[in-house]
Amino acid sequence: MNIFLTILYIAVAVALTVVVLTQQGKDPREASAVMGGSGSFFSKNKSASKEAKLEKFTAIIAVLFVVLSIVMFIFVK
Repeated sequence: MNIFLTILYIAVAVALTVVVLTQQGKDPREASAVMGGSGSFFSKNKSASKEAKLEKFTAIIAVLFVVLSIVMFIFVK
């Protein structure tokens, strides 16, 4: 079980790193220059965009990472 938890923990850590690095920055000046202001189509439909899906996936992986950290602290000795 220790080996399984360690391998799963490393996989989740790598996945979290990759997902965070694939996200774009949140600079408002950059976003308004590229998208043409705050009232653009992309800002209104953010829930269906790639960035929104990456943010949700990042949150899920981050929670999984924290839970695995706690489980490993308790069970792996």
